[in-house]
Amino acid sequence: MSPVKASTMDADLQQVFGSPVPELHEAAVGHDASPALARALELRSFLALTEEQVVRVRDRVHADMDPDRDIGELSADKLRFDAQWLEAALDARDSYRAALGELLCTMPPPDPQARPVRMTQLKATVTLPPSAAPAPQRAGTARARRP
Repeated sequence: MSPVKASTMDADLQQVFGSPVPELHEAAVGHDASPALARALELRSFLALTEEQVVRVRDRVHADMDPDRDIGELSADKLRFDAQWLEAALDARDSYRAALGELLCTMPPPDPQARPVRMTQLKATVTLPPSAAPAPQRAGTARARRP
């Protein structure tokens, strides 16, 4: 089994599907894998990659801003580029988190037997209050045709 990079949504995936992410990857390879699981893991892999990019840029900016670093090495252009890169990576991360969160909230349960189905038909009984006005004598009778 190959190592799986962590993502911030792994706990949500485990809660919905009932297994840790590495086991979910193994289950997704099987012939009876759920399409929802495959889609969720695909979004999760995009999210994990994007989060890795965010961490790399953050660490690079921290290293560039290290107080022990020579101030002559500081470059406004490089920091501007890193800020743009970080903004793009954060936007992508937010989009993947939103898409995965929406998928997890709207997908059907993984096991159709997970929710019992009620097979009995409910009956409603209603007692109507007596009418305040009496019904006309001819109410409900058919009118005779006139020649």
